[in-house]
Amino acid sequence: MAKTDQNRYRLVCFIVSVALNVFLIANLCISRKPLSWSTRAAAEAEAVASISCSGHGRAFLDGLIENGKPVCECNACYGGPDCSQLLPNCVADADSGDPLFLEPFWLKNSGRSTVVIPGWHRMSYDYSDNSYISQELEKNIRKLHAITKNAVTDGRYIVFGAGSTQLLNAAVYALSMNMSSPAKVVAEKPFYPVYKEQTEFFKAKLFEFHGDASLLRNGTSNTIENVIEFVASPNNPDGNLKKAVLEGPSVKTIHDYAYYWPHYTAIPAPADEDLMIFTMSKLTGHAGSRFGWAIVKDKDVYENMLKYKSLADSGTSKDTQLRALKLIKVVLEDGGQGIFNFAYKTMRGRWTKLNHVLSLSKRFKLQEIPPSFCKYSQTVRGASPAFAWLKCAKEEDSNCHKVLHHEANILGREGGSFNAEDRYVRLSLVKSADDFNLLLDRLKELVSMEEQNQLVISF
Repeated sequence: MAKTDQNRYRLVCFIVSVALNVFLIANLCISRKPLSWSTRAAAEAEAVASISCSGHGRAFLDGLIENGKPVCECNACYGGPDCSQLLPNCVADADSGDPLFLEPFWLKNSGRSTVVIPGWHRMSYDYSDNSYISQELEKNIRKLHAITKNAVTDGRYIVFGAGSTQLLNAAVYALSMNMSSPAKVVAEKPFYPVYKEQTEFFKAKLFEFHGDASLLRNGTSNTIENVIEFVASPNNPDGNLKKAVLEGPSVKTIHDYAYYWPHYTAIPAPADEDLMIFTMSKLTGHAGSRFGWAIVKDKDVYENMLKYKSLADSGTSKDTQLRALKLIKVVLEDGGQGIFNFAYKTMRGRWTKLNHVLSLSKRFKLQEIPPSFCKYSQTVRGASPAFAWLKCAKEEDSNCHKVLHHEANILGREGGSFNAEDRYVRLSLVKSADDFNLLLDRLKELVSMEEQNQLVISF
């Protein structure tokens, strides 16, 4: 082919290529219906998200409005219009289990995790099948457990609730209904305070709280009849994997698996219990959405829990279920690798830093959690608990909560709240980076003072 013909051929190919691309783009634009009613909602959300709060706060669509515009809501210990001012003498609040450490993950995945809820969405009490449960959400929850290898769901029923807190009492109610006398509700100490507080608050004739489960272990056959035992694994507050203390035909167990996810603990095996409770707040960090679920083996228990739910709130919010579905789908997209790797790295890093600081102290001791093989990651993993269960080792420090508060301006949760000695205090490691860094700095100062005092004594 002559050079002139080659150039003509290339020119024709170029023109054809351009024409084809123009056609495809035009066809795509014509066939894709432009956004209509969701445009305004998206614009409002983007505008609020773009408000700068110096990395120490956030503006929200439902937040405070000044001069017609949303304003920043600052993290603890920060203030000013853009949250850039560190407040002096601020309390390092390590009391609550608010899981804000996961916020950076969702900021990076805003597009994938955003859900638009129109005004006409799910206005009915129930779904088209007359249930209170989204079948699509239930299906994805089963997928989630299969991927994380943390629970058996085959042949089990699933009940939704307003967080795990509501489901804990729904389970007590359901298990106690067929008992011959009021159920004795127990938990081995140290245990999550809500087990006791919620049971006593409702003052039901069907059940009453009886304290430490281990006190019944060596009792007579009469003392271990009609017993309901709470078992948290990993345990809140100390992060240890636990099993039921009591056994027998008259003992029923509620297994609280709020923290049984790969970022808080190694998963040695899928949990395979009769009644297991999980919560989205500790999985994704969305505590404010108030969503949890129970996995139930016995049909009668399942139906009694549904009855409780029906009377309590006529079903879990449909808006919440939609958001939960979207978030869990994001988790499932890469088999959980994205969120679990991020979360484990964060929690493991915090535990390592805390351990390093307190290893220099003779006054304070952390709980020990040995490395363990994790079926999800297929590796041996070190400890990454949600809480530090700190012990004041000196005899005169009988109230560790007061020691930390008075000497370091640190607010934890007293050991007595967990039916343990006040020589212990629980410190939350799941809050924001600002909260954790302030806590770590205060503990460094406290340990440094301890070292200085030892030097003075030695001289």
